[in-house]
Amino acid sequence: MAYPRDYLMYTAIFGFFSFCWFGWAQEAPKERWRWSLGIGSAVGLILGILGSILSYLHWHDASALSDKGDFKWYLIFSISEIVLAIVGAILLLSIQKNNWVSAWVSFIVAIHFIGLAFVFDDKSLFLLAGLMLIVTISSIPLSTHFKVAPSAILGIGNGACLLLFSLLGLIRFWQI
Repeated sequence: MAYPRDYLMYTAIFGFFSFCWFGWAQEAPKERWRWSLGIGSAVGLILGILGSILSYLHWHDASALSDKGDFKWYLIFSISEIVLAIVGAILLLSIQKNNWVSAWVSFIVAIHFIGLAFVFDDKSLFLLAGLMLIVTISSIPLSTHFKVAPSAILGIGNGACLLLFSLLGLIRFWQI
């Protein structure tokens, strides 16, 4: 089970990245989706800021990352995610598959939550990984159906997943 401070960091980090995914969705969405994407971005940013402030106020509370071994694994998973996302994006861009970059990044982000579920001893991160994998897999056919860029579908789906888990982090913090 994650510690209360970890839940606040979920709120901060998931809120911020929800803001980012909703922003990426604005690359080429349907015109009528833009207002909702803006609202999703704003709510994600607000939760990210709120979580950041609360995390700062609880900075010295216990965390799964206080254990040096868990922190090492956290760094391994996070750095690996960044490196894989960048290398894959560069390769996709070099072969003119620009529309696949967001799907690649989504896949890597989703998979990294599987490792983090063990680091934080939090099974809910398996659910987040699964939801994001469903979003990733469905993004290409849905983008074709709706005649939008895959980033629009990925941004909406991942933005919504992360927004919900950001809010869930805040709720879980208050319940402890």
